[in-house]
Amino acid sequence: MSTQETGGERRGGAGEARIARAFADATGTAALMPYMMGGYPDLARSREVARAYVDGGADLIELGIPYSDPLADGPVIHAAGTAALQAGIRVDDILRLGEQLAADVPVVLMTYANIVRRPGFEAFVGRLRDAGISGLIVPDLPIGEEADPAIAACDAAGVAFVPLVAPTTDPERVAEVQREARGFLYAVSVTGTTGERESLTDQFGVVVGKAKAGSTVPVGLGFGIGNGQQAAAAAAAGADGVIVGSRLVRAAGEDDPVAAVSAVMADLARGLGRG
Repeated sequence: MSTQETGGERRGGAGEARIARAFADATGTAALMPYMMGGYPDLARSREVARAYVDGGADLIELGIPYSDPLADGPVIHAAGTAALQAGIRVDDILRLGEQLAADVPVVLMTYANIVRRPGFEAFVGRLRDAGISGLIVPDLPIGEEADPAIAACDAAGVAFVPLVAPTTDPERVAEVQREARGFLYAVSVTGTTGERESLTDQFGVVVGKAKAGSTVPVGLGFGIGNGQQAAAAAAAGADGVIVGSRLVRAAGEDDPVAAVSAVMADLARGLGRG
């Protein structure tokens, strides 16, 4: 897998390098990237869930910051974020959690533009760098003039900026997004918000094929993947990584979150050929 470079230097810096290693070293048919809502169901149990992710074979972890108006999040993740906010979880709490996780696996932070803009792009991304967080996903910051300051700040700090492409993204726009992708490209399997779906596997090949054509970074497929069978289908469609959110967040809300999350992770691992 080639690395995007400018003037001989890796544009995504240390963060992109670590993400690239995680994809390259993943066992089975694709890298496994579970999503977690930071601070849900509470901070202590959130740490336990994170450990269950690592022990369950996560190659990378997508860590969400609770936000009051999450446009890309479906009802399960939205409710989890609301609960975390009501419990008093703040950005600092999530960054500390991310720092702890980063000792074991690459962490890619998922948040929204207002949270990044509030302290300023350079200041916010600098905090990610200091916490050892490898990448940043901001779904409501589209590639173009709006995202340029965030990408520049990420490049300067060595944090990989990870953009998204959707099934409706036209080829010209996909190429534009690919040029700005660091670490990996997040392919969205459906139009709409996150959430479990009964059957999407027939769409995976088209979505992944569009995202991978001409890409110089790995492609992770997310939205709607909730079990090992769907994870296997995503890998068979060519996805380099499989991103699972709502199903795991739902498990984290059960009476024994560690046991519930561990069971889902085991199913996903089997689907990716890991025993």
